[in-house]
Amino acid sequence: MDSRQVISDYLKGKSILITGGTGSFGNRFVKTLLENYQPKKVIIYSRDELKQYEMQQRFAEHESTLRFFIGDVRDRTRLSLAMRGVDIVVHAAAIKQVPAAEYNPMECIKTNVNGAENIIEAALENNIDKVIALSTDKAANPINLYGATKLCSDKLFTAANNLSGDRRTRFAVVRYGNVSGSRGSVVPFFRKLKEENAPFIPITDVNMTRFWITLEQGVDFVLHSLVRMYGGEIFVPKIPSIKITALARVIAPDIPIKEVGIRPGEKLHEVMCPRDDSMHVLEFERFFIIKPAIIFSDQRLQTYLTTRLGEEGHPVEPGFEYNSHDNPRYLDDSELKEICKI
Repeated sequence: MDSRQVISDYLKGKSILITGGTGSFGNRFVKTLLENYQPKKVIIYSRDELKQYEMQQRFAEHESTLRFFIGDVRDRTRLSLAMRGVDIVVHAAAIKQVPAAEYNPMECIKTNVNGAENIIEAALENNIDKVIALSTDKAANPINLYGATKLCSDKLFTAANNLSGDRRTRFAVVRYGNVSGSRGSVVPFFRKLKEENAPFIPITDVNMTRFWITLEQGVDFVLHSLVRMYGGEIFVPKIPSIKITALARVIAPDIPIKEVGIRPGEKLHEVMCPRDDSMHVLEFERFFIIKPAIIFSDQRLQTYLTTRLGEEGHPVEPGFEYNSHDNPRYLDDSELKEICKI
């Protein structure tokens, strides 16, 4: 089965809304849609009018396809209005900065948890076909508020499949690690220190590891997951890990590294498939699926062993965990240089 053709056939003529669409992921997602597929309409839903204006300028030649909605995921009425006539929703809006979430916990909850509930209710009300919510490795065994709110969000989207009834709407989640090309990445921070000829590169712990994915890979995985989903899955890509010290050495080889201690809410290593979820995890060639712990009334959704793209998986061993430290695949220096465009 040609997955690219299946994706193209599915997206052709569809109306697609992306929340938080002016962010790094949203910009790349929209660019990919417009250049490679034939959607009927792409709606950018976000609350920053300046970023929307700048995005309009970047994609001026696609003016007839793009729509821009000023709105917040906290506003259910506005969301429902924006979703009229929409087929697919990609939910990328979130408060993501860990320190900001720790300092402003209720604001994080209002956006990441209440906002998720609003997405679900508006999608059901408008008979949306499919909803994919973007998650994070920090939602697995969370130790900070951001991760806890995203875990809650994941649970909401998974359970939402029980609310569909005779509607067509199905919900799924994509969970992955640090995005190398995003504004929140550590890469621009290290580059800035290099440009300023800083006396040292601060590393919280020299043993720290992280999962690593490019924006292109993230967008591609979301598009494939949209087609392969039944509803209720958490999709986890098999992606490489990096050592933070290796990244610092590649970006700023002439600046010494200084260990400064782990910050509040920060882990030494990240997890995407927790050990306690191993009984629900299915392994495929290029990804994992975490099945929902609850049983849906729709009996088609009981096994998930074969995706809608025909990919076949199998259960993992009891006690299995997918974490950035034990990951068999690490990026070497040459791969890091290529990703960081050095």
